[in-house]
Amino acid sequence: MSAGTGESGEGGTSTAVRNTIAAGTGTGCGCLLSPLALLGTLVVIIIIGGFGVLLAPLIALILLFSGGGGDGSAGADDVDEVIAVFNGDGGGELDPSTVPEDLVEPIEEAGDLCGAIGPVVIASQIERESGFKGELVGENGEEGISQLPPEVFEKYGEDDDGNDETSAFDAEDSIMAQGRHLCDLAGQAQRMTDANEATGSVLDLALAGYHVGMDAVRAAKGVPQTNEAQGYVLAVRAQFAKYAGVAAPPPGATPGVTPGATAGVAPGTDQNPTASPSASAASGD
Repeated sequence: MSAGTGESGEGGTSTAVRNTIAAGTGTGCGCLLSPLALLGTLVVIIIIGGFGVLLAPLIALILLFSGGGGDGSAGADDVDEVIAVFNGDGGGELDPSTVPEDLVEPIEEAGDLCGAIGPVVIASQIERESGFKGELVGENGEEGISQLPPEVFEKYGEDDDGNDETSAFDAEDSIMAQGRHLCDLAGQAQRMTDANEATGSVLDLALAGYHVGMDAVRAAKGVPQTNEAQGYVLAVRAQFAKYAGVAAPPPGATPGVTPGATAGVAPGTDQNPTASPSASAASGD
């Protein structure tokens, strides 16, 4: 099962988590879940413990209780909304206050390139890849804010910012290349699911393809059942509520950065903040 699709046992877990958290807030115990730093620790425990798929909605709830409403309080309706966004398709409008002001337009443009990938997905993935650091160079040579390998950026990169230079270190060029690449991967994923060659949501397959390559997705006939692949999809989905404006960051938070989480690192997966082994992601031409 694809991470975060809401199929199989995840629905039951979502209900249990919702009821537990709602009960806590009703008795004044919601404050125990307020520090956003709990997110990193929780994901480490969940993913390393092998419970990432079943307990994924709990991560979205931590985001809600740490920032939603601004005062750390939330009710059952809020929990339901966060879970729905977590399990959704990443569509809808981007909350512009959640990303750096100069990146709002390129993120929205990249998220409008195809129906399968929205701006919320683009922003959430950027946080996972680089923590919005445009000059980042990955351990395996990935470059820029979207951490694309040079060969992938060469295929999808254009001079989108109009400065007569196409560079992975130009944030707009990188983000638009990210959007084109994701749309290509989503198209491949759609063809795979249409031909019954893979199961899972098109979005999850595309995200996994971005991180571990579409060859691995094809071989697994879905999102590979590994902590690396499942954890990556989960980590991106965990940010959907924030960038959709459902679980707003606390006052004073830096746009594009989740307080308490190491920028660019998916807690519980690899600890290299820049590595995104997507060298084979473009192999499904």
